[in-house]
Amino acid sequence: MRRLLFVVRRPGMCYTVCNRMHERMRRIPMKIPANGFTHAGKFHADDVFATALLQILRPDIKITRGFTVPDDFDGIVYDIGFGMFDHHQEPREYRANGVPYAAFGLLWRVLGPGLVGERQARLIDENFIQPLDLNDNTGEQNSLCDAIGFFNPVWDSKEDQDSCFFKAVAVAKQILENQIDSANAVNRADEKVQQAYRSSRDGIVVLPCYLPWKNGLYKTDALFVVYPSQRGGWSAQCVTDHKTKRPKLPFPQSWAGQPQEVIEQKSGIPGISFCHASRFLITAKDKETALAACRQVLKNNGRLA
Repeated sequence: MRRLLFVVRRPGMCYTVCNRMHERMRRIPMKIPANGFTHAGKFHADDVFATALLQILRPDIKITRGFTVPDDFDGIVYDIGFGMFDHHQEPREYRANGVPYAAFGLLWRVLGPGLVGERQARLIDENFIQPLDLNDNTGEQNSLCDAIGFFNPVWDSKEDQDSCFFKAVAVAKQILENQIDSANAVNRADEKVQQAYRSSRDGIVVLPCYLPWKNGLYKTDALFVVYPSQRGGWSAQCVTDHKTKRPKLPFPQSWAGQPQEVIEQKSGIPGISFCHASRFLITAKDKETALAACRQVLKNNGRLA
């Protein structure tokens, strides 16, 4: 794999070539080369997480840091070099929502879907990567970026900067691996959640065990999810409206944050042990009690006779 695939030195060509390459790589899995090159000096969350992503995909990749890309470098170049995975040149690339890409986002756009699928890759970009890209492009405050930045040696330290960089990469890699594992767990759960949704009645979806369910019920007419609690007993949770981001039918205000005896007295349902103060979650002694709590909310809102 020649460096020309990743680095375009003529700024006037960069946008056209990057877009063409991006569309092609969306269709053809990208093979990560044995060598990578990024900038030296002070590092940020952007180049640290970009490196972590490459290491996840190719653990034996050799990353070199420097201030100038060697003319004979053969490998992937990112966050430097005016290429496909650099973001310091014009014209800059922006997402549809106006958030500019940084190197991590540019790499994830190509590589993420192959790791977690298109939908989960988009969600990780929206919820995790975009704030990091925004920080790198605009300086907008971000606690994770600050934490990664603290790995840089202080001004009077004799620590080797590259050693500090790879310490930060190790932490970022663990975080990113957890993100990827979580996304794939959601993908594995989706079929079970959809199966439960197809069998649901009155907007109440009953799961056979705790599963990540929000992705599978996104934009459905489901109102509640009932499932065995990991703490024992059963839980019932309100499904959030995808537009307002609020529970479609919250549990009653009179239950919210009250002791068990108060909830039982107010509801008339023995066995409801907890109702979250934000009214989106209750716990109960068994499945039937959790279902009874959901049905009462449906009746109170004219959804059930």
